[in-house]
Amino acid sequence: MAAHPTSDGEWMAAAARLASRARPLSRPNPGVAALLVRDGRMLARGWTRENGRPHAEAALFDDFDGSARGATLYVTLEPCAHESQRGPACADVISKARPKRVVIGQHDPDPRTAGKGIAHLKRAGIETVLLDDDTSAASLAGYLSVRTRKRPHVTLKIAVSLDGCIALADGSSRWITGEAARAHVHAQRAKNDAILVGGGTWRADRPRLDVRLPGLEDRSPRRIILTRGVKPDDVSIINRPQQIGELEEVQYLYVEGGGETAASFLKADLVDELHIYRAPILIGDGRRAVSALGLADLSEAHGRWRLADRRQLGSDEFTAYLRTR
Repeated sequence: MAAHPTSDGEWMAAAARLASRARPLSRPNPGVAALLVRDGRMLARGWTRENGRPHAEAALFDDFDGSARGATLYVTLEPCAHESQRGPACADVISKARPKRVVIGQHDPDPRTAGKGIAHLKRAGIETVLLDDDTSAASLAGYLSVRTRKRPHVTLKIAVSLDGCIALADGSSRWITGEAARAHVHAQRAKNDAILVGGGTWRADRPRLDVRLPGLEDRSPRRIILTRGVKPDDVSIINRPQQIGELEEVQYLYVEGGGETAASFLKADLVDELHIYRAPILIGDGRRAVSALGLADLSEAHGRWRLADRRQLGSDEFTAYLRTR
């Protein structure tokens, strides 16, 4: 059994894990989580609910009927400082609850709140600490990307053979990976606002691009096709990767598809996370996972990715990499 959190960093990491419950149904708001802790024991918790309301702090205090005196509130994002027709500002909600301390994972770049939430709490006499830690940043990657880079967080998923192929030469690709890996892919789809494939993949396979895990069917992402052709029914299209910033209410974009689509996102430097599923098979003369990237020197390929996760999924291996620069 894992030990209970004891430090601010450990409690914030626990809050960041809880925030995954909000993703992606909290859109268009960020998926935030909050924990109320006193004497090393969690008193209450909350996370942003569907369609963005209530916010994490409001959800926590709505369900908590005790006193917050002497407690520490951990929240992954700076509490909002602006009221709306849907409810009061979270900074006001916290100030009325009167916890002893508020520990915040990330500064909010939204100009309506940026710094104002922290200032509000300090004026109320509440000790306020900004951690600016990696765990909270990771849990808010999509929101922070949209706010600071004007585009969603992009995950590129590739399922390959040991020799780097995604299909036979004729395009046949069902199935390279086994059931456990495919279930894991569906769980990843459920965490994203939208899923994108190239026009060639769409025309050849007509993939469903949905979530087929019991209880998660309602989290099927919005479907997008990268194509210059005619818009198919029930899907959205973009003409080139650089247009992803125009996708409304998309904080997390999951890219599947062929080698050309993968290469186009990589060449545009738009991939933040790589998910690679490697099956213990050899294909030989097959279709490559990534088309030409136009590298002038091998040194350009080094130092761009950091291993973030590795696990065995049945007979297949899953590895996740985060962009380092």
